[in-house]
Amino acid sequence: QVQLVESGGDLVQPGGSLRLSCAASGTILAMYYMGWYRQAPGKERELVAGITSYGGTNYADSVKGRFTISRDNAQNTVSLQMNSLKPEDTAVYSCRAQWGRYNYWGQGTQVTVSS
Repeated sequence: QVQLVESGGDLVQPGGSLRLSCAASGTILAMYYMGWYRQAPGKERELVAGITSYGGTNYADSVKGRFTISRDNAQNTVSLQMNSLKPEDTAVYSCRAQWGRYNYWGQGTQVTVSS
């Protein structure tokens, strides 16, 4: 059984930083395209950042220059470093693993940016 578990969400002040982590069990993440998504109350879920199996990355325009996605294949994890956080970054952040017909989601972790 494949499981993705996110961690690292917290309450942080504007301008602060957080590092989210997504750990997998039951599969090898190195094969997958990994994405971090977020959903704020009343809004559609959006792709924040993605990383391919060979390390290519893509970012939403709203987070470019502030967020960095990375993967550690030895640890079977994917991380999202978030800097210069803004109140509009407040959302539930979830990781997703995609490979062919395989598609898995984590349960999400809450990020709240507020003073």
